[in-house]
Amino acid sequence: MALSDYIHTFGQYLLERHGERIHKIALDAGFTCPNRDGAKGVGGCTFCNNNSFNPNGREPQTLEAQCDSGRRAIAKRTRAKKFIAYFQAYTNTYADVVELDALYRQATAQHDIVGLSVGTRPDCVSGEVLDLLAGYREEGLIVWLELGLQSAFDETLAKVNRGHGLKEYREVAIAARQRGIPLCTHLILGLPGEDASHYHASLDTVLDIGVDGLKLHPLHVVKRTVLANQWRRGEYRPMLYEEYIRDACDLIERTPQHIMFHRVTGTASKDILLAPEWCSQKWNVLNGIEHELVRRGSRQGCKAKESLAAKLGEHSSAVEGIVRIVGQNTAKCQTLFQNPAEEKILDAA
Repeated sequence: MALSDYIHTFGQYLLERHGERIHKIALDAGFTCPNRDGAKGVGGCTFCNNNSFNPNGREPQTLEAQCDSGRRAIAKRTRAKKFIAYFQAYTNTYADVVELDALYRQATAQHDIVGLSVGTRPDCVSGEVLDLLAGYREEGLIVWLELGLQSAFDETLAKVNRGHGLKEYREVAIAARQRGIPLCTHLILGLPGEDASHYHASLDTVLDIGVDGLKLHPLHVVKRTVLANQWRRGEYRPMLYEEYIRDACDLIERTPQHIMFHRVTGTASKDILLAPEWCSQKWNVLNGIEHELVRRGSRQGCKAKESLAAKLGEHSSAVEGIVRIVGQNTAKCQTLFQNPAEEKILDAA
């Protein structure tokens, strides 16, 4: 058995949909953020040292060179021959739309790049940017918009210096999905002052607004951040491994089956990670989640109560059918789903 037997993973979806493995290549196009350059603030998020998830550092190579190195790294692990250009580092819509178009097209011009995934903040996505992304979908590219919400609680977002609130996320999420752009939302577990009740409420909020994919991350403490200083002073306690496994599995169970998990953990390299140590061990965490779901006799969606139509009907013109959640077996926590709307809504996924 594999984790994809219990969770609707993005990789498995791509394999089933396109008949071959398609992998993301993480790119750094040299962007910054509005709460770093003074537009909204300075210093960035309290937990953010972008090197914790950016393999290219702050002096990126050309996009072509990054794609080449990404291919080589992926080739060591898989036989993938097609890729998605993943603009990951910092805020990848924080520029004029003409400049964005040039960068996106530069990355997707290579013959084996079949898609585009753009990571950004909810307060940096204009209607013009959404129209640009929708246009790429019409050209046949796989397109995803990835929004870093992290928490649905404005108090938490202010505490970690995000520089935006839930309102901005809600507006962009609805506008993106009205244009048929698949949306992946990032949520962080373990933010200062939050517990499991906050994680569940954030998930419920995201599901109510409408979403197509999710990324779950444990908050980790990395060097050269405000959070690192708070941790050293004893003002922040990182999540324990067991806590993350439990809470991640709880959220997975409550996430409807049609929603794809692009990621269920996040890691940082040992040279910058301060705590918790287990955040450097990706496969241990993934195995832990799988083992816990097996132990529970559980899987994604087994505790989800609402249908795709209920989640999307209010906000997305792309809904063409109704999803039925049929027959929940509470003993084995198994749920059947029918997804007639997915083909239209996630045409680019």
